[in-house]
Amino acid sequence: MEEASSQGKAIFSKAHNMSGLLIEEAIQIEKELYVSITADPVTGTAMMMACAEGGMDIEEIAKNIPEKIHKINIDLSEGIQSYQVRGLLYDMGIEDQLIGSGTKILMDLYHVFRKNEAELVEINPLIVTKDGKLMAGDGKVTIDDNALFRHPQFQLTRAYYENDAEYEAAKEGIPYIQFNGDIGLMCAGAGLTNTVFDLVNDYGGSVANYLEFGGPNYHKAKTAMEIMMKNDIKVLLIVTFGTIARADVMAEGIVEAMKELQPPFPIVAAIRGTGEEQAHMLLRSVAIEPLIDTEQAVIKAIALSGGVKQ
Repeated sequence: MEEASSQGKAIFSKAHNMSGLLIEEAIQIEKELYVSITADPVTGTAMMMACAEGGMDIEEIAKNIPEKIHKINIDLSEGIQSYQVRGLLYDMGIEDQLIGSGTKILMDLYHVFRKNEAELVEINPLIVTKDGKLMAGDGKVTIDDNALFRHPQFQLTRAYYENDAEYEAAKEGIPYIQFNGDIGLMCAGAGLTNTVFDLVNDYGGSVANYLEFGGPNYHKAKTAMEIMMKNDIKVLLIVTFGTIARADVMAEGIVEAMKELQPPFPIVAAIRGTGEEQAHMLLRSVAIEPLIDTEQAVIKAIALSGGVKQ
C-alpha cells in the first residue's frame, strides 16, 4: 500500500487538471483488437468497424491494409442485431468460445452510442487475455455537441480545459485552439482561419490562438473579443470574408467590445463581406483603419507583434 500511495502521489504531482486516478489489475494480454461505432453519412446508418490489429492507429490501418478492417452498417430504426455482431466477430477470426462475450460487449457498445447520442464510441484495445477472456482495455466516447443539452451529465467543466479561454470558447460553441505565439487570430470561417494561420507562419509570424467565429457564431464578435482578452497576445488580427456572415454585424460587435473592454493590444482588421461599407465606417469610428487585402493585414500584424518588418 505504501508503494501504491507513493506512486499515486508521484503521478498527481506531474498531472494537469487530473481529478482522479484509476487503478486496474495488470492484465496478461494475448491479443489486442479494435472496435468502434460512428455515423455513416453516406448511408444514414451507424457503422461498426472492427479490426484484429488493435492498439494501432486505425487511420494507418485503413490507409495501408484496408482489408484488415471489417464493417457492418446498422439501421438506426431497427437497431443492432445479434447476428450482425456474430458475423463481424467471425470475420475477425474470433474463436468460438469468445463469440458470446464478444457479442455482448459489442451490443452494449452500440447501446452506449445510441443512448448518449455519440459521434464516436471506440474500444482500443479490446483485449483477449491469456486466460481466454475479452476485456475493454481502453475506450473513447465523443458526444455530439448539438445533443449536450439533453445530457446534463456531460456538461462542460473548467477541469477539462487547459485555460480559461478554451473553456469560455467551448461554452459558447466557438472553435478555439491555443498556441504559443504572439498574434491572436479571430476569423470568420474555418477555411479562412486556416488560410490566415498559414499566411502568418509563411510571412514569419507566430500564432497565439485560433478562434473561428463564422457561420452561426458571426454575431458573437463581442464574446469572441472577450475570449481573446484572456490571452497574452501582442496584436489581434481580425479577418472576415463572406456573404452569409454579415460584415456590418461583426463590426458592430467588435466596436461594442472595444468601447466596453478597451483591449490593451493593437487590432488589425480586414473586414470583407455583406455590409462591408457600413462595417468599415464602424471600425473607423474606433480608430481602426480597415484593410481590404488579407496578406497586407497579416504583414501589418506581424510588424506590430515585433516580427518581420513591413
